[in-house]
Amino acid sequence: MTDTQANAGIHMANGFDPSSGVELDPASAALLERRDRVLGPSYRLFYREPVAIESAQGVWLRGLDGREYLDAYNNVPAIGHSHPAVTAAVSAQLAKLNTHTRYLAEPIVSYSERLLAKFPDALDRVTYACTGSEAIDLAIRTARYQTGKQGFIISEHAYHGTTVAAAGLSPSLGPNNPLGEHVVTIPSIDTARTPADEVAPKLLASVEAAIAQLNESGAGVAGVILDSILSSDGVQSDPTGFLAPVVDAVHRAGGLYIADEVQPGFGRTGTWWGFERHGIVPDLVILGKPMGNGVPISALVGSAAAQEAFGSQVRYFNTFGGNPVSIAAATAVLDVIERDGLVDHAASVGGELLAGLRELGSRFDSVIDVRGAGLFLAVEFGADDEERTPDADLATRVVNGMREEGILISASGPAAAALKIRPPLPFTSANGAQLLETLERVLTREAR
Repeated sequence: MTDTQANAGIHMANGFDPSSGVELDPASAALLERRDRVLGPSYRLFYREPVAIESAQGVWLRGLDGREYLDAYNNVPAIGHSHPAVTAAVSAQLAKLNTHTRYLAEPIVSYSERLLAKFPDALDRVTYACTGSEAIDLAIRTARYQTGKQGFIISEHAYHGTTVAAAGLSPSLGPNNPLGEHVVTIPSIDTARTPADEVAPKLLASVEAAIAQLNESGAGVAGVILDSILSSDGVQSDPTGFLAPVVDAVHRAGGLYIADEVQPGFGRTGTWWGFERHGIVPDLVILGKPMGNGVPISALVGSAAAQEAFGSQVRYFNTFGGNPVSIAAATAVLDVIERDGLVDHAASVGGELLAGLRELGSRFDSVIDVRGAGLFLAVEFGADDEERTPDADLATRVVNGMREEGILISASGPAAAALKIRPPLPFTSANGAQLLETLERVLTREAR
């Protein structure tokens, strides 16, 4: 079965469907045909008409046809595509040394000291891997060994990775992706339809019910794992503090609170870490792709106490996790974020964009909510009925309409009815104004 055939049978938000009859330009069609002949059938492409990319710089992507696209979606190149600081650091280190972590070396220690200084004092140890999925996997092993329990609680549309263990915590991968043993889901948070003062109590009740289920089964609670902005659940950002009661509940149950910061971390939400907005201190924190601007590096950060049993009794070695080249990339990312003030920049520009989206949304009945933090924003569409039924079709039309006008975004949430806007951190006020102007034009055309 080819990639094209596989895509035709499996739903993905904002996914390319070759059965739709879209006619691609000859160059893209030829490239797609070659791609289908060599890549595994699980791969997917974005957009009704896939974008063929040749190069990228900053917040811009250049297509094979020479067209420029404003990138308002890719969080992995956190400090911008093809950043010269990362290029220089990686090139210099690759020419000097690249090996594993079983030799003493200065760069990994220096970077770790700088990284941990960005966290609450209690989070004082870091272990490196190559991908966010590996870091999730390590968090699972650590929590189970530390607590002596097996159960995990996740949100019902979560995405946490692609290893067997991480995919088992990722129901958003679809109905043919089974959950892991002793994994219990809680309903996705729906801040568009839940009064602000009911969000935290409703979430807590769901978590406590899941704890009871795991205790009754005999598995017990090893941990709760939540993306700190619940990206796959539709970008659920407010009210701030709604995650705090969950920490207390999981601790009472003898488990650990694990914050997945792969997407909200490194300044994305206008704070260094998404969990900061909720006034909590996790036991373990997962970091991933953006920390190296796309160069493979990830990490598990946590308190020494939360990692004590596993760390002292189980040998963990990830051959090139934290290798000198990846550490050089990560160091350059920290340098740029600090030098350019990108955390405050994300808060400022993101605040402007959020205000603009809210004003724009107020003029369209189909926009039922606008939310987000920093440069991680969502615009949700719903029908004009009592339930405000999610309108995934409109979201799809808007995402593809924006792509046709040269701006790349995506969709999120259990019904894929919320626009997901998540650009590289150097995104400017002028970029935001262009996005708003274009979105107004697309909504005027599509929100009929």
